[in-house]
Amino acid sequence: MGKVVTFLTAEWRNLLMANYEVDPQILKKYLPSRVELDDWNGTHYASLIGFLFTNTKVRGIAFPFHRTFEEVNLRFYVRYKDGNTWKRGVVFVKEIVPRIAIVLVANTLYKEKYAAMPMRYRWDSSEAGKLKVEYNWKVKGEWNFLKATADTVSQPIPAGSEAEFITEHYWGYTKMSEAVTSEYEVVHPRWNMQQVVEFEKHCNVKALYGAEFVEPLQQQPKSVFLADGSAVKVMGGGRV
Repeated sequence: MGKVVTFLTAEWRNLLMANYEVDPQILKKYLPSRVELDDWNGTHYASLIGFLFTNTKVRGIAFPFHRTFEEVNLRFYVRYKDGNTWKRGVVFVKEIVPRIAIVLVANTLYKEKYAAMPMRYRWDSSEAGKLKVEYNWKVKGEWNFLKATADTVSQPIPAGSEAEFITEHYWGYTKMSEAVTSEYEVVHPRWNMQQVVEFEKHCNVKALYGAEFVEPLQQQPKSVFLADGSAVKVMGGGRV
């Protein structure tokens, strides 16, 4: 096998993760070939996540106006058996970014599910001991949002916890065709987390993700937390 090259480097910061229980029959429709759903203690999760890309470079090149930008995505959790090893990964239902060039490259070359929308974010640490994080994206002329207030003190993610399950998936899988699945690795250190004390969401689920996700994403999330993030490397993809 040839050497796997680094496709993208960046920092992912202040990942606000709202985690919902979803009927596995809904998620199975989005499964690429040869991967299967992963669960935590019998629960199948989809996570609505907002975060910030910074210091972004593609194959070592920093492109003007594309180094810092927001992303909001909906993802669920899968695994793939490579020989005797299980690789735990994610599949994206949709990824929202503010830059059309990112969408064109990702969707055309890599068959990803990106969409370009007006976006903005806000971080506010002016209140002692609290960090307010907000991600906004505009759908059909209306601002949607994820908002949270979290403790500023971060803690290690406990081993065996739900938060570990959500964050410790290091592979991405994408449906290229009915028979072909792409695979890529995301490399980063183990993150710390901050306790969320307030959370608010407004999302046009039907317009973004389809009617089948309306009911599960209108429920209260099973959990919400803030991961501090880190530098990341997205490795060049292969096929499974």
